[in-house]
Amino acid sequence: MIDRIQIERPVSEACERFQREFSLTLQSEIDTVRAAVKTIHHSGGKHIRPLLMLLTAEACGGVSEAAIQVAVQLELLHTASLIHDDVVDETKQRRGERSLNAIHDNRVAVLVGDFIFANSMLRMAQLGDLQVVGILTKATLHMAEGEIQQLENVNRFVLTEESYFAVLEKKTATLLSACAEIGAITAGASAELQAIAQTFGKLLGYCFQLRDDIFDYFEDNQTGKPSGNDLREGKVTLPLLHALEMASPAEKAPYLHMLLKQRLPSHHIASLHRFARKKGGLEYAEARMNEYKNQAMAIIRTLPASEARDSLLLLADYLIERTS
Repeated sequence: MIDRIQIERPVSEACERFQREFSLTLQSEIDTVRAAVKTIHHSGGKHIRPLLMLLTAEACGGVSEAAIQVAVQLELLHTASLIHDDVVDETKQRRGERSLNAIHDNRVAVLVGDFIFANSMLRMAQLGDLQVVGILTKATLHMAEGEIQQLENVNRFVLTEESYFAVLEKKTATLLSACAEIGAITAGASAELQAIAQTFGKLLGYCFQLRDDIFDYFEDNQTGKPSGNDLREGKVTLPLLHALEMASPAEKAPYLHMLLKQRLPSHHIASLHRFARKKGGLEYAEARMNEYKNQAMAIIRTLPASEARDSLLLLADYLIERTS
């Protein structure tokens, strides 16, 4: 497994600054908010998005004070989106711990998510960089659209790779793309380098989500959520979509019938998982993930050689080799 410390080395000081700044955010006089923030900080997180932003900034010219502040804003935005996702999906676990909506209730979770989101917006306004604010606002819009589109796909029983990747791009790839692009912007990089960074981040987003979707097919994982959670929430991801595409109408008919149920029992989830495996769905998803990773690495190699560029290459490997 790739050493996270090795990846962070070119921006280790900036990462420490980010951690300190992030831990000091979200101050409130409201007891419920303080308790919720304590839960959020306790649950931790990989902080992939700020790391991507800081490494891209370093690779494109250097990490500025503004970059560290934007890194905090990005993590606040991501945190708010996770809280809201757990409410929408009725998820009770996050990173192996009880989720905020499980500890409190949906009302508190939604309002705390709003509080964190507003905090992020306030910090963006204080920074005063309209280009950065525009990119993050657009990313937030796309993330919301992705969530709504995913719900539509479930309700309308849409089972196509095209619809799956459309949601993936908006829900996951758009924010990672914004992180890398903003990293280049804060470093004063050229428009060409900004475009390279944006594409790199987008491809990493595809890798990240595909890895998460593959995790859901393993019983003994450390992802912090139960196996089969996607299907419990009505989400049909790439491994099963490919299996359905490869199967004959008669072969897939019983599995389509299962998917029509609003609440899938555990034995149906197990059957769907076996079907996806049998039809090569996991191998197909892994192949697509590696395809995107290779594209991302080829793009980032066009940047000037540096320790930070090497760490970005390591980050691409880390995202698909991670076990949680």
